[in-house]
Amino acid sequence: MIRLAKYIGHSGYCSRKQASRHIDAGDVMVNGKPANHIDHVTENDCITILGQRIKVDTQRVYYAYHKPVGIDCKLNMDDPASLSHSLPTEQRVYPIGRLDKDSRGLLILTNDGEFCNQMTHPDFSHEKEYLVKVQVKPQQQPLDNDFAKQMAGGLIVNKQLTLPCKVSILSADTFKIILTQGLNRQIRKMSHQLGYKVIDLKRIRFEKYHLADLPEGQLVKINKACIIL
Repeated sequence: MIRLAKYIGHSGYCSRKQASRHIDAGDVMVNGKPANHIDHVTENDCITILGQRIKVDTQRVYYAYHKPVGIDCKLNMDDPASLSHSLPTEQRVYPIGRLDKDSRGLLILTNDGEFCNQMTHPDFSHEKEYLVKVQVKPQQQPLDNDFAKQMAGGLIVNKQLTLPCKVSILSADTFKIILTQGLNRQIRKMSHQLGYKVIDLKRIRFEKYHLADLPEGQLVKINKACIIL
């Protein structure tokens, strides 16, 4: 027997964290009764989320996806811009972490809840690498080492100090940043604090997984060793 949230994560319906939110919201039933976080279940139990029966799929799949701007990572089938419409249909998968609608680049998709938890849990401090272009107005200084130093040292975002990160200036309006955390719209808010508006944000790496030359909008099957299948 395993904890309910972990079972749901293994099913590929959603991540373990999202499963906990469903339990809190009262969306989950176990054998016809409202679920509780302390519930332990097996494959013989009847688990439903919003009326849909959940079963563990033993076949784990992994995809790399080059998300274009305009795609929303929320899996809402009623939204024509939802990532749901770009996913493979043979198995239910979900993204590891998110990119906001205005950003593009690498997303890892899977039905492996345990792997998702390992990749997103803050204790593991996985690196995420981005290329960022900002608007430099005529009266503004181009990006320089002082900008990089302030970004790398940490700024207040969502009422908390960001962790130290790596920043390198690539041109007068473009920089590369490597984060080990993922606060909501973190890079955009950090840049805004220093007076610059982000006009293009592209994730090129998530830990050992690289976007490389995967075309925008394309999905490719990979394995955990980041080999294209």
